[in-house]
Amino acid sequence: MRLPSGRVIDVELLRREPETVKENLARRRNPAYLTLFEEVQGKDVAWRDSVQAADRLRAQRNTLGQKVASARKAGEPVEALLTESKSVTDSLREVERQEGELRVARDRLLKRLPNLLDPSVPFGKDDSENVVVASWGTPRGAAAGDRPHGEALEQLGFAEFDRARRASGAGFYYLKGPLVLLDLALQRFALDLLVERGYTPVAPPLLLRREPYEAVTDLADFENVMYKIDGDDLYLIATSEHPLAAMYLGEILDESSVPIRLAGVSACFRREIGGHGVDQKGLFRVHQFQKVEQFIFCRPEESAALHEELRANAEEVFRRLNVPYRVVNVCTGDVGTIAAKKYDIEAWFPRQQAYREVVSCSNCTDYQARSLGIRLGRAGRPGKVVPHTLNSTAVATSRGLAVIVEQYQRSDGTLEVPKVLRPYLGGQETLTGPARPAP
Repeated sequence: MRLPSGRVIDVELLRREPETVKENLARRRNPAYLTLFEEVQGKDVAWRDSVQAADRLRAQRNTLGQKVASARKAGEPVEALLTESKSVTDSLREVERQEGELRVARDRLLKRLPNLLDPSVPFGKDDSENVVVASWGTPRGAAAGDRPHGEALEQLGFAEFDRARRASGAGFYYLKGPLVLLDLALQRFALDLLVERGYTPVAPPLLLRREPYEAVTDLADFENVMYKIDGDDLYLIATSEHPLAAMYLGEILDESSVPIRLAGVSACFRREIGGHGVDQKGLFRVHQFQKVEQFIFCRPEESAALHEELRANAEEVFRRLNVPYRVVNVCTGDVGTIAAKKYDIEAWFPRQQAYREVVSCSNCTDYQARSLGIRLGRAGRPGKVVPHTLNSTAVATSRGLAVIVEQYQRSDGTLEVPKVLRPYLGGQETLTGPARPAP
């Protein structure tokens, strides 16, 4: 199936309201986007001119064809008409070639433009100007016995970081013993919460072809984030959001079937390691982790309310874990190219005395679905409306485990199990490491 040529912003909107689009792009505080917009406009004008020129040449060719037929019928000479017709056909062939090149060039540039921002996104230069919109729980101070979560896990015998580094490189880890069960409990808890709220569990492919991948993510991610499978047109997924978005590529969804609420459960793979490098011994920045992801396809008029639903679901995960957190409305300089609006949920890490991101919750409006060729319609009627897509972490278990260890480690070296996870561990309240021989 051939996907649309990267039209992520509606090109009709670009033509109809160019000043509105320019003003929106300017809010991102990146002059390169305005330059790119002007390049897209220039290519689009040139493409439309070539389409009109091709149409005129086709009409001229058709007229000449009719004249040739009439002349032959009347027994008149046709050599001059045939010569002129060949000239027109040659010109048409050249104009059609230019038309195709201009369309490809325009769509390639158009694909690099970011999504248009929601008016409620705060104006700011970077993450230091994100706006706190909610908070929950009372952050506790650091205790004398608090240890980095990676160190605590090693002392408990629940994780191997040095051995993983030797085997696979920095950013990988072995989970062991009860921590494996706690990881699975965290996944099942988040999944059960979403199922109760009407989400359908989906275990997606862990590999995705480049063409659909280009439709759902920033092109820069192919260099900075994704792992490529050598010799195949396949990439390991960075999040289940991507294959969930691509599940209906090229399809017309029945209007009565939306909103479609999905809960993706998958491993995730990321080459990038964040601005501060891979944590030397820890789970916060890693190349491989498990995640339960929320994803929705919906009507455009529903997406703002459903964005709040996704945020509420993610907040509920951390409330039930009894982990203090805050919610930030991500500002224009930090929101990224795919989302029209994004919330981050930042959990409190007491040893670090800092909030750190554990959830990303985005409304991507029609940006992804347009590229994927997904429409809304009814039986027997072509789809014209482009659905909106939304996504949010429910829990990434690597960061979830990291904050649980920081919140629930005890001074005696054991780890308390959050109450909401105990039913998944047979009622176990405390995790302890393997018994050590007496000195």
